[in-house]
Amino acid sequence: MTPPPLRRGLSALAALAALTTMATAHSAAADAPAGTVTDQSPATSAFGVAGAATVDRITYWTRDSSDRPMLSSALVFLPQGAPPPGGRAIVAWDHGTMGVAEKCAPSAMGLDDDHYTELFSRWLADGYAVVATDYIGLGTPGPHAYLDGHAEAHATVDSVRAARAVEPGLSTRWAVVGHSQGGQAAMFTAASATSYAPELDYRGGAAYAPGASAVDLMTVLGRPGLPKVLPPDMNAYAAYALLGLQAARPDFDLDSYLTPFGRDIVARARQLCLDELIAETADVNVSDMLARPLDDGEFPVLAHPLMDIPTTGYDRPLLIAQGAVDADVPAPMVWNLEAQLVGQGTRVEMRNYPGDDHESLLATAAPDVDGFLAQVLR
Repeated sequence: MTPPPLRRGLSALAALAALTTMATAHSAAADAPAGTVTDQSPATSAFGVAGAATVDRITYWTRDSSDRPMLSSALVFLPQGAPPPGGRAIVAWDHGTMGVAEKCAPSAMGLDDDHYTELFSRWLADGYAVVATDYIGLGTPGPHAYLDGHAEAHATVDSVRAARAVEPGLSTRWAVVGHSQGGQAAMFTAASATSYAPELDYRGGAAYAPGASAVDLMTVLGRPGLPKVLPPDMNAYAAYALLGLQAARPDFDLDSYLTPFGRDIVARARQLCLDELIAETADVNVSDMLARPLDDGEFPVLAHPLMDIPTTGYDRPLLIAQGAVDADVPAPMVWNLEAQLVGQGTRVEMRNYPGDDHESLLATAAPDVDGFLAQVLR
C-alpha cells in the first residue's frame, strides 16, 4: 500500500537522519585510533564456556582492507581469580565459517561448536584471557568480507587493543589461534601483527586447518559444465567467498559470473548461517551456479591478493595443525602452503594428524596447541 504523502515525507526524513548519523559516526571514526571501544556490555550467556568469570561483548573500531574505518565486535572471556603481576596473557581467537549475515556472529548465536567451547575452557583454566572477534560485518552492520584476510587480521589485532582498553588486568603479551576461515585469518594476523600494532607484544600464532589456496580451488573447479565433485560444505563456502569478494571490492561484477539459479543461491547465502546453507545446497552443483569460469576476468585478479595466505612476514613462532582426512580444507592444499612458507625462509612447525578430519582435529591437536601457547606466552 502506498503511504500517504506525510508518511512518505517522514520516511524520507528518517532515512536522511540515519544516513547523516552514519556519516557522522564514520567521520568521527576516521580520527579514532583502531581499537577504540564504542560499547561494552555483559554477554547474555557464557556461551557454554566453563571457567569464565565474566564474558563481555565489546564493539570497537577497526579498518578494512581498503583502510576504511569499520565497526567490529568481540567477546572477551576472563578467567577466575586475580590477574598475575604484569597482567593476563591474551589468546585471540579467530572462528571458522559461520555465515555472512549479521545474525551469524558468535557474539549473537554462540560459539556454535563444542570443540570451540572446550578450547576456551582449557585456555581459561591456564589463566589466559580469551578475546574472540566476530570480524567486520558479523555482529555489526554492513557486509562481511568473508576470507578477506587483511580485514580479518585488522579486526583480530584491534580486538586485543579494545579488550585491553576495557580490562586493565590484561597484559600486552598475546598470541593468535584460529580454525578454518579463522586459521586463514590467524595466518594473516601472524604475518602482520608486529607491524600493525607495535605497542603490543605479539608472541606467535597457531592455525588449525587454515583455509589455504581457496582461490586456486575455486578457479580450477568453478566452471560451467563440470560434474558434481565437491562435498556439500564446499557449496556454501563458494557462495560465501563470492559474496566476500563483493563485500571487499564493491565494484566486482558478481552477477556476470552467475546464472539465474546461482543468483538465487547467493541471495540465500546472504541470509543463512552455515548449517542452514549447507542443508539448502546439499544437492547443488556449483557449476550450475556459474555462467562463466571463475578463472576468467577479474575474479582471480581481485581475489588472490585478498584471500591467499601470506608466505612472508612471520617474525614470531608459527604452528600449523592439519588433519589428513579433512574434506573441508584438503590436506594437500595446506601441505603446499607449508612448502611455500619454507621456500620463502619462514620457520613453521607443521603438525599432521593422520586420522583427523576438519572437526576432530580440534580435539586431537589441542594439547599440541596448548603446549605451543605455554611456550610462547610464558
